[in-house]
Amino acid sequence: MSTRASVAVDRAGRGRAFRGVLLRELHGYLITPVAWLFAVIFLLSAGAFTFYLGAFFERGQADLDPFFRFHPWLYLVLVPALAMRLWAEERRSGTLELLLTLPIRPWQAVAAKFLAAWLYIGGALVLTFPMWLTVNYLGHPDNGVILASYIGSFLMAGAFLAISECLSVLTRSQVIAFILALAVCFLFLLAGDPLVQEPLLALGSSRVADALASLSLLAHFEAIARGVLDFGDVAYFVLTIVFWLTANVLILDARRGG
Repeated sequence: MSTRASVAVDRAGRGRAFRGVLLRELHGYLITPVAWLFAVIFLLSAGAFTFYLGAFFERGQADLDPFFRFHPWLYLVLVPALAMRLWAEERRSGTLELLLTLPIRPWQAVAAKFLAAWLYIGGALVLTFPMWLTVNYLGHPDNGVILASYIGSFLMAGAFLAISECLSVLTRSQVIAFILALAVCFLFLLAGDPLVQEPLLALGSSRVADALASLSLLAHFEAIARGVLDFGDVAYFVLTIVFWLTANVLILDARRGG
């Protein structure tokens, strides 16, 4: 067999392995109680927070600002809970070593798991479309702002997911993976909050404060939720996802090499 033919066969094998991991993960979300709980809790909580804590009717405005305002806090808990099993369960059950022996590159395995979980979260987000229909029935909202907010929410969920997936590979315990992801995501979420910024400014560390503020997931999401899809905000989420997925790949490579 020629070298070119061997490369083609190898690529085809890796492609099948990638699809296999992706479909396995997607199937897992259909049969895993935690995944179903994610969807149910997300939908119920989003609705309850919007209409009760967000004072949807009392505001007298036909928009989804109260709806999207709670997304960062829902994702803070739910996404680490969804992602904690991605690698921790593989390590606990001993299937990680088997996965790494398949004709699939570590980056493909990482990407397949991430994409499956991100698509699942996106599906849960799509199921909230009755909220969009409701505000259009009640008034004349700015649908451009709502669309931008959905895009920002999806990107933010991807950032939370990439962080959580990377930290999941560090431990065999799903509980520890959840706690680690929750803590790190919380730090990134509130990096621009006055609770973090004011002590740094009081110490004269304005450059450090500015650097942390630029890493705030919440600040970038709120900027997009105002209806402006600024390149810098979108690039921030994309680069955050790429950074944490790359870190995940490096960790897997180290385990394979070890």
